[in-house]
Amino acid sequence: MLSLNFAKTSLIQFFAKNSSHIPINAGCDNNIKFNITNIKFLGIIIDNTLMGKSQTEIIIWKLSVACFVVTALKPFVIQDTLKMVYHSGFHSIINYGIIFWGNSLYSNSIFKQQKRIIIIIMVAGIRDS
Repeated sequence: MLSLNFAKTSLIQFFAKNSSHIPINAGCDNNIKFNITNIKFLGIIIDNTLMGKSQTEIIIWKLSVACFVVTALKPFVIQDTLKMVYHSGFHSIINYGIIFWGNSLYSNSIFKQQKRIIIIIMVAGIRDS
């Protein structure tokens, strides 16, 4: 038998950024959380405007940690090892859930982080493409 855990159930209402909010009430006395602004689903934070700001902030923090790891390892390992660290700790973070945040206004800062770590790995200049 399938049952719903009302303590873990949330309801999110999606709307355009400039539209008015119409509150939803299911008319039941359960513990369902209504009208929340964002929700975490399978490790991806989805906000009610689908702008992706919360998700990109978390991704940027994770990418900064991965960038620090690559910078710390660089003097001790060869470039092929740095590429493996990039693909395991950086590229996998970017690829997970890109369909949700890849088209957001805030995705440009993530791609700047990606350029930064590639410059570190490849020993390139800031203006190199």
